[in-house]
Amino acid sequence: MTGKVVVRPSAERIEGLTDHYFLRTKAIVGRYGDCQVTYAVFMRRPVVFTPRLAVQWMEQVAEQRGTRFAIELLYPEGAWVGAGEPLLYITGSLLHLVDLETILLQKLGAPCVAAYNAYTMCMDLPHVAFLAMDARHCVGSEMGEMMAYAASVGSEAARRATNAKGFIGNATGATAHFFGLAAGKGTMPHGLIGYAGSTLRAAEMFHETFPDDDVTVLVDYFAREVTDTLAVCRRFPELAAAGRLGIRLDTHGGRFVEGLDPQRSYAVLERHAPTSIRGYRTETELRYLVGTGVSAAAIWHLREQLNAAGFDKVRIVASSGFNPAKCRVMAYSNAPVDVVGTGSFLPENWSETYATADIIAYDGVPKVKVGREFLLRRSPADTSDTAGDHG
Repeated sequence: MTGKVVVRPSAERIEGLTDHYFLRTKAIVGRYGDCQVTYAVFMRRPVVFTPRLAVQWMEQVAEQRGTRFAIELLYPEGAWVGAGEPLLYITGSLLHLVDLETILLQKLGAPCVAAYNAYTMCMDLPHVAFLAMDARHCVGSEMGEMMAYAASVGSEAARRATNAKGFIGNATGATAHFFGLAAGKGTMPHGLIGYAGSTLRAAEMFHETFPDDDVTVLVDYFAREVTDTLAVCRRFPELAAAGRLGIRLDTHGGRFVEGLDPQRSYAVLERHAPTSIRGYRTETELRYLVGTGVSAAAIWHLREQLNAAGFDKVRIVASSGFNPAKCRVMAYSNAPVDVVGTGSFLPENWSETYATADIIAYDGVPKVKVGREFLLRRSPADTSDTAGDHG
């Protein structure tokens, strides 16, 4: 992961963005005298540790204020961390730290959960390449930066664990550097299909405009996923044979992919992944297997049609609601998907993203509110069995 991160907000904007009771505490400390404190930060659920943006921001603020914070990361970036385990300790002036807690927690909690989700998705589908398409789901560019960073960290953790392909890029140029790229990735939205008047003409327009690029074509606009797929493949046989043509399935949940219905969906999986249909556990899993939209049956169905027509080198790109649960179903159904485009690694339950910070020492003397003693520093013997990689 390369590139310079733009760290926001600036020190001048902190007062208007922090909780007011921290500002009152800052005023009291300024009146009665400063002291050195140590904060411990933790989360109430397992996460993948993503501290970089938070730490860079803290260091920038310290520099602007002419002070220094000692930041001790208790795990390396990308490490699995259990619920309630301290993530980091921050020591410095209470006067300069007390008003930073609000923004610090914002920059830490959500990325840690998003990275955990990205990690599990990549671990479940190690042979699949992922594209981060989260930007449209984010509330502004700052959140977009945090989510792209999180996807890159979770992906890299999965690569270390299982040599997974992981996230190979993302949708926007502003955060492409997290994936080692100079620009975002993507081909065509549904709007281009509507503009062109047909799926085939959109593919032709794209290829004429970007002749050196691989082509990935959306095929659900006219509800003719199979028909339009084969028309595009026959129009570009050289690209198809060279593996430079991809078909993106993005069918919405209001209908079945062309050629499928409930009975035919079951039949497809009986041919290719019979154990999956006998082992589902929830109605949601069943929907991902044989339901409307981009199901495992839909992906197998398209692969069947492509192979039968002699286009076995054409890639299948799947999108539409690929969250951790859906990826897990795709894994145990052995769905023949080559690339997944997803923004659904973003946390679904936002309350799970809440990080918490507590002061655990004042001028070097341990002190924390009752019930949070687990945050106090422990000896190496106490922590030797808590760190490390977890799958």
